[in-house]
Amino acid sequence: MKVTVVGAGNVGASVAEYIAMREIADEVVILDIKEGFAEGKAMDLNQCATLNGFNAKVTGTTGDYSKTAGSSVVVITSGIPRKPGMTREELIGTNAGIVKSVTENLVKHSPDATLVVISNPMDTMTYLSVKTSGLAKNKVIGMGGALDSARFKYRLSEALECNPNDVKGMVIGGHGDTTMIPLTRLASYNSTPASDYISAERMEQVSADTMVGGATLTGLLGTSAWYAPGAAGAEVVEAIVRDKKVMIPCSVYLEGEYGQDDICIGVPVILGKNGIEKIIELDLNDDEKAKFEASAEAVRKMNAALEL
Repeated sequence: MKVTVVGAGNVGASVAEYIAMREIADEVVILDIKEGFAEGKAMDLNQCATLNGFNAKVTGTTGDYSKTAGSSVVVITSGIPRKPGMTREELIGTNAGIVKSVTENLVKHSPDATLVVISNPMDTMTYLSVKTSGLAKNKVIGMGGALDSARFKYRLSEALECNPNDVKGMVIGGHGDTTMIPLTRLASYNSTPASDYISAERMEQVSADTMVGGATLTGLLGTSAWYAPGAAGAEVVEAIVRDKKVMIPCSVYLEGEYGQDDICIGVPVILGKNGIEKIIELDLNDDEKAKFEASAEAVRKMNAALEL
């Protein structure tokens, strides 16, 4: 089983590291356009094999897509990261051209692969990959909801002062500071409503902190985060490779679901060997429906900037 990661920057290297260390794939290929960069990251990771006890092989290549041939899953992290004060939306002009070219080259060498898109703005880059690749809609997946939901659960566990693994929560909508929708009404603490333990005001703060989770880290780090995005990407890959049939919020192409059409946006899906096995339609209340509609409209405005 081969998995390719395009982009050897912080996020791409983290995805590759998690996949190798958890032996999600037998071979991990890292591709980058910077001469020697992917090769160096691969060598560094391979030198961890005896230290961390994994058997996966990591291969690096500078722009040689033939090395990616036969990949079952491909993760696209290519593009420039955010800097402090930047929104994800501001990356669209530069990253669209990169992601389009990468998608075309990947599909040429791995026509049966499932694509996992991490590049920002993630919903729009996922939509671009759907339109560019020619793949079935179940084979192109945007990672954003998995990451946003992890950040939501982290903030919930802070508010509840509990173990994060005791918390359940989900974020849907666009992967943006103003477009994501933490589903506070459905959040739970050991199968009981999380709202039973914290005030409405505190829950609103949890939601607000979740929405700017990426921007907060960018301000602290001076660039985009990478540990959690890498882990979220690896989680999506593992669900596909191991046919786990788990529910994870992801950005996927909708054709009527949630009242939306011809758009990629975050909703819960079942992930397995066929990529998106099923789209789950939640019974949203009126407030959540209004927020989702507004989120979709914002994503559409970004999509309109694409040259398709």
